Order: sequence, then C-alpha cells, then structure tokens
Amino acid sequence: MADTTTAPSARRTELLELAYAYVRRNGLTELSLRPLAAEIGSSPRVLLFLFGSKEGLVRALLARAREDELDLLHRLRDQAPPPAGLPAAGERIWSWLSDPAHRPLLVLWLEAYARSLLDPTGPWADFAATTVTDWLGVLAAAQPESERDTTEGLACRTALLALLRGALIDLLATGDQERTTAAVLRHLQG
Repeated sequence: MADTTTAPSARRTELLELAYAYVRRNGLTELSLRPLAAEIGSSPRVLLFLFGSKEGLVRALLARAREDELDLLHRLRDQAPPPAGLPAAGERIWSWLSDPAHRPLLVLWLEAYARSLLDPTGPWADFAATTVTDWLGVLAAAQPESERDTTEGLACRTALLALLRGALIDLLATGDQERTTAAVLRHLQG
C-alpha cells in the first residue's frame, strides 16, 4: 500500500494526471486497471503500489476532479467585477457550464455525483453533498449580505443551484445548448 503521509512522488502525480485525462474521456463506471495502465504507460501493479488499491485510485481521481471544481468556483467568485446578485452569478456560472470545452469534466462530475448517491460508502462517499455545499457557498457570495444568512436567501440559492444542475444534466443528455441556455436565461431574467 502506498504511503499517503508523505508528499506524492513525481511519478504518482504524473500518472494521476494521465489517469484523470483518461477518465474524462472514458468515465469511471467501468474503470479497469489493465486498460487504464496500458493507455497511460504504466502497469496495474504500479498503480496499485502508488494508490494502494483501485478504490484509492478512484478517490485520488475524484479529489483531482474536485480540485478543478474548486478552482472554477474560486475563479467565478473572484472575477472582477463580482456578480451582483444571484441572476448575474447564475448567468456567469451557466456560461462556464454550457461551454462545450468543459463537457468531459462535467460528465465525469455527473457520474461521480450519481455514484455518490448510489454508493455512499465507496470511494464516492460525500462527493454529491460536498459539491452542493461548495456551490451554495459560491452563490452565497453573490447575494447581498442582508439576504445571505436568511432562510429565504438559502432557498433562493438552492433554487438557482437546482435550475443550473437540472439544465446541465439536460444539456449533457441532449447537447441542445440553445434550448437549455434559453431556459436558464428565461428563469434568471424573468
């Protein structure tokens, strides 16, 4: 089993990045170490040594995906000028979510989100709940301070998150960016 108390080796980091690119293309559901290892220039034995187990590798891949998610959230929150209110934040977030360049990451995110709900004790544990908390935090930053810590403020953030998540699932399923964007904007500007 790999020692997780020390800084990761350069080889572990390199293989994690290659595996992350692989799962963004192929998904996590049917992940098998042998094809993954062949694709990234390693062996199943090396992956097991570096990550401890297949479950350890999946946990590392989910942590890597979360790094991208948190980076996005920080960039959205810190953009100048900051979004003024939930509708502006929603438009900015939807612009990023609906960008075709982000599809592989978002498909991986949705897969991990769903698996977290189906297998709450596996390597996916808490992925969905943590994601909701992260996104609600970003949306809270877009609300006026007087509204942020109220029951109504939380309800508004939750409704916007549900709209964005639902539209994203629809977009990923159909590829219909025009229709889903029109629906999101109708709600946000309505």
